[in-house]
Amino acid sequence: MQLASTRAIVTGGVSGLGLAIAQHLVAAGAKVALFDVNDDKGAAIAAQLGDANARYFRTDVSDEAGVTANVAAAKTFLGGLNAAINCAGILGAAPVVDEDGPVPLSQFQTTVMVNLVGSFNVAKAVAFLMQHNEAGEDGERGVIINIASIAAYEGPIGLVGYSASKGGVVGMTLPMAREFARFGIRVMTIAPGAFRTPMIASFPEAVQQSLEASIPFPTRMGKPEELGDLVGHILRNTYLNGETIRIDGAARLAPK
Repeated sequence: MQLASTRAIVTGGVSGLGLAIAQHLVAAGAKVALFDVNDDKGAAIAAQLGDANARYFRTDVSDEAGVTANVAAAKTFLGGLNAAINCAGILGAAPVVDEDGPVPLSQFQTTVMVNLVGSFNVAKAVAFLMQHNEAGEDGERGVIINIASIAAYEGPIGLVGYSASKGGVVGMTLPMAREFARFGIRVMTIAPGAFRTPMIASFPEAVQQSLEASIPFPTRMGKPEELGDLVGHILRNTYLNGETIRIDGAARLAPK
């Protein structure tokens, strides 16, 4: 897929890694629909990217009916739909049990609903429309890229819900790619390590420094534009399918 012909939905698209991905795509000539719940930033980011190239759609990715409606509206704005990047996510940091007892189940459920169920909701809605696209090179009709985390593999203490949700995203990648193969739709996942995003910026400074020092090479956090570059490569490389790619400087998360 050529980036200039990409018509993409980017969830979580008005901040952090989602915004970096949207910026990379628009700079390459693509059009994007930004799915997010940040109304304060949504319209401003769309205007920054260019109203002809981007539009904000208030979207709770865990809401099945809302996602279905907004995917259809996004396709109309974009003049087609051949890519979706699932970047919407929350950290949901919490212990399983503390001195007062087990934590409320709702904390775990909310994290899973946004990070895992939200990715599934968007994937099924976009695939339903993409299957009718005109086939391109190798019969390709669309690409879905999910953003997981290296916490899917080495979850630290306090991130059970986050790690479980991102592990679920990794786990659905191959079976979804196998199922959508008959439509000519590829499914890939990226598992980023520590990137300089608002989520990481919310960590205590000591935690940020510890994270950075633990990265073998280069010994720094990732730049959001580096993830944008990887998304662009996946979109262009038709032979990438059904796999999760770590982008983490060879880092492995410690228990805490």
